[in-house]
Amino acid sequence: MNTDLQIIEKYFSSLTEMQKEQFAQLKPLYEEWNAQINVISRKDVDCLYERHILHSLSIAKFIKFKEGTKLMDLGCGGGFPGIPLAILFPEVSFTMIDSIGKKIKVVQEIANAIGLKNVQAHHMRAEKVNESFDFVITRAVAPMMDLVKWTRKKYSKEQRHTIENGVIALKGGDLSQELASWGNRKTTVNLSDYFEEAFFETKKIIHVPVRNK
Repeated sequence: MNTDLQIIEKYFSSLTEMQKEQFAQLKPLYEEWNAQINVISRKDVDCLYERHILHSLSIAKFIKFKEGTKLMDLGCGGGFPGIPLAILFPEVSFTMIDSIGKKIKVVQEIANAIGLKNVQAHHMRAEKVNESFDFVITRAVAPMMDLVKWTRKKYSKEQRHTIENGVIALKGGDLSQELASWGNRKTTVNLSDYFEEAFFETKKIIHVPVRNK
């Protein structure tokens, strides 16, 4: 077994052979692209499967996206959390957005290389996207107030899931001040509830419902 994949299979035991192969291809692809463009922290490349891929997949422990769900990955950088989630949910549509063109190029090239048909990558700002989504997913991009402001009118009125459409953000550290204004509207989950590795001890998922105004 690919030792890098072991940490993914430890928590996601029902992967298909195709999904395992797609996950296995990510490390050599990111190593190749990182040598040309600093897509992710160089020190993190060796920990790609824990710190980037499994971290991204934590959203799948929080919510199982239904077939036909539309997601925007806002500020996707080199493709996280969208690419790992797109592997796990092939029947879900991922629109990957970033304001840095060279990172979007990497995202599209990697999606093409591993055969992802459910990913579109765009070099643009969220405010310019003229579509509606069930959820906006994001990782360590901006304060929640900004994420909600940028995406306020981007949500579908149809509710497909048991949680309301809105922002699902991966964040870390002390968020008490940032999240104080959301009160009991927000949901906070500690990733240590899902994963036992020390890396996840301070990591969280925050969900804030957003209604179109």
